[in-house]
Amino acid sequence: MLSRLGALLQQAVETREPSVDLLEAFTEHWKGITGYYLEATDESIPARQTDIPWRLKQMLDILVYEEKQRPAGEAGPCLEYLLQHKVLETLSTLGKAEYPPGMRQQVLLFFSRVLGQVQHPLLHYLNVHRPVQKLLQLSGDRLGSGTEKEEVQFATVLCTKIKQDPALLAYILEGKSILNGRRAEELPASPVEGGVEHPPGTAACPPPEPSPPRRDSNLVTSLVGLCKSKKSRVALKAQENLLLLVGLTQEAAAACLVQSSALCQLLTEHLCDLYSTVPACTDPADVLALERASWRSQGDAAGDGVFPGKESLTAFFGWLDYLDELVMGAHPLVADAITKAMEEKFFQGILQLQLLQMSELAVLSTTAMLTGTVRQIRAPQLLHRLVLFLLGPDRHPETPGDAPHPLRTQLIDRCNHLSDEISLASLRLFEELLQKPHEHVAHNLALRNLEARGYLQRGPSVPDERGPPEPDPDEDGLDLEEDPYFTDGFPDAGFGMAKKLPPGSAPSGKGQVSEVVSSFLCLVPEEAKTSSCMEEGGYDTYVHDALGMVQACRASAALWGWPLAPRPLDACHPEVTFYEGHFLKVLFDRMTRILDQPYSLNLQVTSVLSRLAAFPHPHLHEYLLDPYLNLAPGCRSLFSVLVRVIGDLMQRLQRVPHFRAKLLLVRRQLMGLVPGEQLDHTMLFKGVVVLEEFCKELAAIALVKGPPEGPP
Repeated sequence: MLSRLGALLQQAVETREPSVDLLEAFTEHWKGITGYYLEATDESIPARQTDIPWRLKQMLDILVYEEKQRPAGEAGPCLEYLLQHKVLETLSTLGKAEYPPGMRQQVLLFFSRVLGQVQHPLLHYLNVHRPVQKLLQLSGDRLGSGTEKEEVQFATVLCTKIKQDPALLAYILEGKSILNGRRAEELPASPVEGGVEHPPGTAACPPPEPSPPRRDSNLVTSLVGLCKSKKSRVALKAQENLLLLVGLTQEAAAACLVQSSALCQLLTEHLCDLYSTVPACTDPADVLALERASWRSQGDAAGDGVFPGKESLTAFFGWLDYLDELVMGAHPLVADAITKAMEEKFFQGILQLQLLQMSELAVLSTTAMLTGTVRQIRAPQLLHRLVLFLLGPDRHPETPGDAPHPLRTQLIDRCNHLSDEISLASLRLFEELLQKPHEHVAHNLALRNLEARGYLQRGPSVPDERGPPEPDPDEDGLDLEEDPYFTDGFPDAGFGMAKKLPPGSAPSGKGQVSEVVSSFLCLVPEEAKTSSCMEEGGYDTYVHDALGMVQACRASAALWGWPLAPRPLDACHPEVTFYEGHFLKVLFDRMTRILDQPYSLNLQVTSVLSRLAAFPHPHLHEYLLDPYLNLAPGCRSLFSVLVRVIGDLMQRLQRVPHFRAKLLLVRRQLMGLVPGEQLDHTMLFKGVVVLEEFCKELAAIALVKGPPEGPP
C-alpha cells in the first residue's frame, strides 16, 4: 500500500515539473561552443580541459533523446537546427584548424557518435556528407597523428552505414576536394542551405561517363592510410572495414569503388613499396623458410627466429595475404580490378624486370620472393593472373625451340642453369606452382604435350624392342642391352619384366599394380641398395606421404574435368614427332645427371617429378609410372631414363674400389649417424642413395594411385 502511494506521489511530482525546452538547451550548448572562440585568450589549453567535450556530449544526448520521443522517421527541431545551421560543417572546420589543441579528436568522436546513435538517415543530407568528406580528407595521410583511434572509429561507423545502405557509398566518395570547393557546385542545392535530403537514388551510382580514379582523400584513402598504422589494432580495424566495403554485393557500389576511387592503385602501390623495403641482402633461404604469413596475426611472432630483413618480409607477405583475402571476398568487379592492377604494377612492373636480369644474386633473391608469392596466393582470380603471367596462355603442344612466352622459357631454362643454386631455386618455384589448385599449371608444363600419346609406338608391338635409346654424349656407344653389368644384381625381376613384354600386349602396357611397384623397386640392383642395411624397410615408408600427396592432387583436379582413362589410340593423331616439352625435357636431362650433381639438387628434381606423377591424369600416369610402355623411336619416359641411369651406375660402381662400404658410410652420414668426412666419389654415392629412395617413392605413388581405368 505504501509503495503504491509513493508511486502516485512521484507521478504527480513529475507531471507538475516544467518540461525542458530541448531546442533551447541544444542551441545554448552550441552557442557555448562558438562563444568559446570569442572569449578564449589562451590558445594552448587542450580541448579536453575546456567545456567543449561536455557540451558536445550534451548536444548528442539531446539529439538521441529527442528522436526517442518522436515518431520513427520524423526529424525533431534539434536535428533540423543541426542541419540548417551547418553545425557539422562548422565543427569540421574547427577540427581542421585543430584549435584548441585536440579539437579534431573531439570532432571525430562527435561525428562518430551522432552517425552511430541517431537512427534518422543523415548521410543523404548535403550538410552531413559534405563535412564528413571534409573530415575524411584530414585523415589517412597523417600516420602517428594521435587521432588514429578516433579516425578508425569514424570510418567504422561510415562503413557500417554503407553496408546497411550501399547507395551511401556514392555520397561519401563523390564531391572530392571539398576543402578547395571544386565540386560543391555539382551537388544539388537544397531549399534550406542543403539541410533537405537529396532525392532518393540521385547518387546511387557513379556518373555514366567513366572518369579516371581520383587521388583526393576520401573514405578509401583514409582506410588504406590507416591500414599502414603502427598500431596493430588500428590497422586491423581499418583492414576489416576495407574488406566490408569491397564485399558489397550491389554492382553499383562495386562500380563506384572501382571508378570513383583510387582503391586498386593504393593497394598495389603499398604492396610495391613494401616489396622495395625488403633488403637486397636478405638470404633467399630465409625467405623460403618463412612460414606462410597471415595479415590478422602480424607481429605475433616477431621475436621468433629473427634474421636480417624478417620484419620487412613479414610486412610484405602479410599485406599480400590481405590483398589475397580482399580479392576472395570482393565483388567480382572489384576483384578483377585489384588483380589487374597487381598484374600491371607488381607482376609486370617489378617481378618481370627483376626475373629477366642477369645478376645471379638478384635472380636468386627474386626467385625466392616469387616462390613465396606463389605460396601465399589462394584467391582463384589472383592465382589465375599469376599463372598466366609466369607460364603464358598457350595450351597447344610445344615444338623444340619454340618460345612464345619468354618468361616461361627463362624460368624453365634456369632449372638447368650452370649455377646449382639458381637451378635449385627455380625447381622450388615450379614445385610450389604444381601445388596450386590451377589446371593450367600441369597442362601448360606437361599435359599439352601428352594429349596425342605420341610417345607410344604405333602398329603391332615388338616384344623385345623398346625403341632405340636416346643419344647420350656420356656413353661410349655401348648399348645397355649389351652391357655386361646391366642386369647384375637382379636376374629374376625388374628388367626381365621390362624387356620381355608378353606377345600381343597393348602398347601402353598397363601391368598390374604389384608388377609396376616391383619394376620400380627392382630398378636399383641389390649391391647398390643400402636402405635394407639400415633397417629402414622398403617403399612402405613412403606410402603415407604418397597417399597425402595423391589425395591433395585428386582434390585439386576434381573440378578440372580430367578423363578417367587414356585417350583411345585410334583417336590420337600426332601431327609431328613427339616432344615431351621444355619442362619435362629439363627434368629428364637433370635425372640423367643424378649421379653427377649435388645432393640437394637431386632431392629437388625428384620432388618435382613425384609431384607430377601424383596427378590423376591418365596420360601423366602412363608416361611417368608405366614401365611397360612400348615407346616410339627416339622417345623416352621416366622409367626409360631411370633404366639408363642404372646402366651407367653399374658400369661406374665396378670401377670404384670398396664401393659398397663407402656407399653405406655415405648413407650413414646423410642420416646423421656418423660424422661427415670427405670421401672420393661422395657425389656419386649420394646420387645412388637419392636414386634408390626415388624409386621407392615412385613405387609408393603407383601403389596408392592404382591402375589407370579403362581400355588403352
